[in-house]
Amino acid sequence: MTFVTISKRLETIASYCPQGARVADIGSDHALLASYLLLKGIASHVIAGELNEGPYQAALKQIHTLQARDRASVRKGDGLAVLQPREVDVVCIAGMGGQLIASILEAGIDKLDGVKRLVLQPNVGEEVVRRWFMDHGWELIAETILEEDGILYEILVAERGNPVRPYENKERTKEELLRMGPFLWEQKHPALILKWLNEREKWEKVLAQLSRSDKPEAAQRVREIKAEVEWIDEVIACLRTDKP
Repeated sequence: MTFVTISKRLETIASYCPQGARVADIGSDHALLASYLLLKGIASHVIAGELNEGPYQAALKQIHTLQARDRASVRKGDGLAVLQPREVDVVCIAGMGGQLIASILEAGIDKLDGVKRLVLQPNVGEEVVRRWFMDHGWELIAETILEEDGILYEILVAERGNPVRPYENKERTKEELLRMGPFLWEQKHPALILKWLNEREKWEKVLAQLSRSDKPEAAQRVREIKAEVEWIDEVIACLRTDKP
């Protein structure tokens, strides 16, 4: 095979992999990203990790079609357990919840020895991933948000460094930026506005449900959610005002 078609989401993830890097894709989605990295001459070697038998077999089949399959390895295992320390330069994990991604990194933290860059795309729970960086000495160096087929994706890139640096000397608090993303906030991307509009809509639906409840604790929850909606409204107003 001399070409592979991948999504805009995976293309964007690939763009954050340095030239010549050894790349591991954990939960590899049929090894499409790994194949693309090899065919484009971006990665010098790829490892596709899969936990379940079906995706593992699909990844094996995909890699087998590549002319450069001697520079690829498909491994079955849980998270970073498929790696050896200092075996790769970059770890990509995409298409999972932020809590699961953080759990995978935590469980395999010894396998991150020698890893220079993390490229992560949580489907939800981006704040959890940013907090994991903060707690483990990884500095967020880039973020992007994109929309594809009606779905919003955030991609977070980190390297070892000063985890506090991206949050210093900003007009928003560290806690706010952990939720919003310090680089996304600076970019004022239209997709970020859409994300928070979607969040607001979710909370409005919860409020509508709570308004029909006569439980004593519902009133307190309503106050909390209204405060959250007010904060979201302020964020959206700032994003629209400050948009480049």
